[in-house]
Amino acid sequence: MSITTKQWQLFRLGEVCTTNNQTLKKGSKHETILYLDTGSITQNVISELQEYTIKEAPSRAKRLVQEGDVVYSSVRPIQNHYGLIQQPAENLVVSTGFIVATPIKEKLDSNYLYYLVSQKQFNQKMQQIAEHSTSTYPSIKPEHFESFEVRLPLLPEQKAIARVLGCLDDKIELLRSQNETLEELGAQLFKQWFVDFNFPDTQGRPYQASGGQMTQTPKGKIPQGWQYKTLGGLIDLSIGRTPPRKQSQWFSSKGGQKWISIKDMGGSEVFINKTSEYLVDEAIKKFRIPEIPKDTVILSFKMTVGRIAITNQLMYSNEAIAHLKLITDEIDRYYLFLYLNQFNFDKIGSTSSITKAFNSQSIRDIEIPVPKKTVLDKFSVLQNGIFDKIRQNEQQIQTLAKLRDTLLPQLMSGQLRVKF
Repeated sequence: MSITTKQWQLFRLGEVCTTNNQTLKKGSKHETILYLDTGSITQNVISELQEYTIKEAPSRAKRLVQEGDVVYSSVRPIQNHYGLIQQPAENLVVSTGFIVATPIKEKLDSNYLYYLVSQKQFNQKMQQIAEHSTSTYPSIKPEHFESFEVRLPLLPEQKAIARVLGCLDDKIELLRSQNETLEELGAQLFKQWFVDFNFPDTQGRPYQASGGQMTQTPKGKIPQGWQYKTLGGLIDLSIGRTPPRKQSQWFSSKGGQKWISIKDMGGSEVFINKTSEYLVDEAIKKFRIPEIPKDTVILSFKMTVGRIAITNQLMYSNEAIAHLKLITDEIDRYYLFLYLNQFNFDKIGSTSSITKAFNSQSIRDIEIPVPKKTVLDKFSVLQNGIFDKIRQNEQQIQTLAKLRDTLLPQLMSGQLRVKF
């Protein structure tokens, strides 16, 4: 990087981009649409695209997008539901809860706009405006987005800055993609060994497919020498707590003890490394918040049921998360993680129009097949290698993300300049 002398100019975003240009209208040529809701994208990572027929689509499925658009949630901006549209499907439609910003190509680079709205100061400013809105939820309007003032370099420098940041994001995405492949491999191995029961027998052949002896149980056939046990006999279960929300002195957004909520389990990571909130030490002591040791499997069992993760250090959580601490070596943490990750929680959950949940006893009553120790030990050798690599990749992702977040405000303010 080197210093340049070009002066930057001050613009309002509305001078360099347009918003909400295209709307889905009657008579669309598509019979079905792919729908992106505001909660399904966070910091450019899409968790889900829903498919609907035109007739069945939600009323908010109205906003059309094109290559290079930036989508930014108008509701609760601080939650970081934004992203850059790249290679969209022809029938992609996004929620009217998004502000869809289309850069004026001669003035603003799409990637640069994405990095601009991803800045912490931008989101904080939008959140401040949202909190003074008169709507039901903290929200902004397109004119608030358009009125934001920003100093912009010339287009070639915008592209150069975006390339620097993009290289870091590309590496992060590569590591995430590698982890998805590793997780899929782990899940396939688990299914082969503990669902299809085709683990290698003493001669290296697939057990059940080669005629291995099976035993009939009320839950179905399992290999001879295996047994079903309730989860309560294999774990010590504890549940987190929340200090009084109205007493803000117990909480921190920057430092203290990491305190997990369900939204912290909503990403693609296996291991929980960071949390959006922290508790001060006094809160831990006063309200007797249970510890979650490192390498503990945790499970969300209220509101959003069935999210699974593993802690990467000592942490704490709220009351919607159960901590499953193993008290036996009959199974290990990766076996437990993979079993719960494919478990159908719908069959034990209770539902209502307001919430979905099951209680701690329901968790303890889950029946889980316990293999022979020799089989588990062989499986553990394979899975330890897979999950160790996932953990390493997640730590590298954190390091790269921290570097990007450090460079971002310096590059976008002109404090640090790039040659172009």
